[in-house]
Amino acid sequence: MEVSLAEARRIAVRAQLLDGSAKSVLETVRHLGWLQIDPISTVAPPQYLVLWSRLGPYDRAELDRLLWERKQLFEWRAFIYPIDDLPLIRALMRAPWGRLKRHEWAREFMKAQAGLRRYILRELERDGPLPSRELEHHAARFGEKTVWWGTRAQMTWMLELLHDRGRIAVAGRDRGQRLWDLAERVYPETETVPVADARRILEERRFQAQGVRLGRNGLVAHPDAQDGRVPATRVTFLSPFDGLVKNRDRAEALWDFFYRLEMYVPKAKREYGYYVLPILRGDRLVGRIEPAFDRKTGVLRVLGVFAEPGAPAGAGPGIAAATRRLGKWLGATDILYPRKVPAIWREALR
Repeated sequence: MEVSLAEARRIAVRAQLLDGSAKSVLETVRHLGWLQIDPISTVAPPQYLVLWSRLGPYDRAELDRLLWERKQLFEWRAFIYPIDDLPLIRALMRAPWGRLKRHEWAREFMKAQAGLRRYILRELERDGPLPSRELEHHAARFGEKTVWWGTRAQMTWMLELLHDRGRIAVAGRDRGQRLWDLAERVYPETETVPVADARRILEERRFQAQGVRLGRNGLVAHPDAQDGRVPATRVTFLSPFDGLVKNRDRAEALWDFFYRLEMYVPKAKREYGYYVLPILRGDRLVGRIEPAFDRKTGVLRVLGVFAEPGAPAGAGPGIAAATRRLGKWLGATDILYPRKVPAIWREALR
């Protein structure tokens, strides 16, 4: 069903639980469908920051407990999923190799490195869970260091491919490093779902969690999408990997908000900053903020604040309150603002 721009904004915010309706970590992950994992921790890794945007200052350890103790969530290919979705993800693990060059390379690599594959599975069966640093094999090393993978590129590639294909799984983390084990010792038994059905169901759930998407002739809402009033003064900051803005084309269509993560842009060419977060107020993206948390000093530094054209002056107090909530959640002992902030918010952000 096609919807107006105003309706689409409200639906998108409500569908992503950014209207204040999120209640718990588990239910939020189940509703969103997944959390993307990334080691970037200028503020906090995105899998934690996405939850903060919806829940406020929650207990970060709860996500880890749900993953590694209660086993109600699981990790696959740098995403966190509800364990209820394991049959669907397992179907993707079993999917035939595609015809892309990278698929052909992966198939040939696993065949050529059969000895390395057998070594990993044997070591994990005997001593798993293990971090990758405790797995060593003569076929895993290159003579020279590669740009991205170091000298252990072969080991890294084989672990990732065995993980992709469902042979091994992440059984836990030790100071951020993945602990590998045989999949049958990590995942519970599940039903079998055909690949085509799994893809269709997952795509439908993604659409439902987004609420609205770009159609050929306009904005199209999911049949079960809910429209309604979004609290106009609720302010939060969004991770660059947040589902509300991850589709950059959709974000631009809904809010005329052009956004890119500039950490890979040369400093002299950055428009805003290294790790800038969109500011959501109600159902509008009103600006951007660049926070950076110094864990050694306990100081949360706001390196920059930027207002979007037409941003309301009344957003200032909400931005200040959201910054304090972020600081409390991070354990900051002090918050420092830059001298230069948008004039319409200057009084609130002093």
